[in-house]
Amino acid sequence: MSNFSVYRDVDNGCTYISNQFIDEFLAEANAAQIKVYLYLLRMTGNATSVSDMADKFNYTEKDICRALKYWEKNKLLSLNYDIDGSVVGVRLITPASVQKMNTQTKPFVPVAVSFESAPEVNEEPEAFIKPTYSADDLRAFKDRDETSQIIFIAEQYLGKTLSPSDIRSLLFITDVLHFSTDLIDYLLAYCADKDKKNFRYIESVAINWAQNGVTTPEQAKAASGRYDKNVYTVMRALGKSAAPTDKEAGFVRRWMNDFGFSMDIITEACERSVMSTDKNRFAYADSILKSWSQAGVASKRDIEAIDAKYRRPVKKTVNTSFHQFDMKHDYDFDEMEKVLLKRE
Repeated sequence: MSNFSVYRDVDNGCTYISNQFIDEFLAEANAAQIKVYLYLLRMTGNATSVSDMADKFNYTEKDICRALKYWEKNKLLSLNYDIDGSVVGVRLITPASVQKMNTQTKPFVPVAVSFESAPEVNEEPEAFIKPTYSADDLRAFKDRDETSQIIFIAEQYLGKTLSPSDIRSLLFITDVLHFSTDLIDYLLAYCADKDKKNFRYIESVAINWAQNGVTTPEQAKAASGRYDKNVYTVMRALGKSAAPTDKEAGFVRRWMNDFGFSMDIITEACERSVMSTDKNRFAYADSILKSWSQAGVASKRDIEAIDAKYRRPVKKTVNTSFHQFDMKHDYDFDEMEKVLLKRE
């Protein structure tokens, strides 16, 4: 087990949160990052651990480690490592303006925090880390010729005037992720269509696309289609557990966008495919849905009407040594028994 200590550069004997932290860092951090930072401040002088924090806030240990890395990149704490790469110390750093006011205060107070089998942190590539932008950075961004168009597009999709924090996110997406205006347009439309209009969600989608090499709206459409929850609903309905391929996701988009079918109709076709074949279930379901589309199906009631039509009895006269009677698809065995008994 690797132990390390957490230090604060200022110890006031209370949990102190600077105005600078609230003004400059609070809006950009997510819930996990804020909780970890505040909890570390609170636990100065007390023992804690990553697993304790994970249990306390109902996060995974990886979430806690990511939060520590986030604050290190924002220079509000520093992590110290031994020769083997294990964390042996954490130093909490007060924002510069507060630190300057408290240079004559008490020395560092250690906080013992244990890391036992600390999980590997899958960090975002350095290129995708959001910088801390200054007011001058925002002014320079607003002065660009194309920025007014980007801000206008965003405000139309989100239905609000953008805050400085929102504009920082747009600056990050354009300057760090290198999204074109067309791709930002598609990104905002995609998120707004899902009723996800906060920039934390928008940023996470943008980073995911950037990590997957998305540079055009067409590529974004294909990437988002693979991870659409409807695709996974269809995969489960067809008895498939693997990640969907582009072709499989394309089938689902065709059924929903071209045929205009709702998910209940699509899953009905999937269930019939599972009952009919073990192979090529997507193609089989596609043939069913294509026939339903050609028949003008718009609801499950329409499907029931088609089923009833094909179940309608068709009379065939059959000569036997006993009697002539009608053969039907749905046999009435009681009636057949009466006919046979009369012949006896």
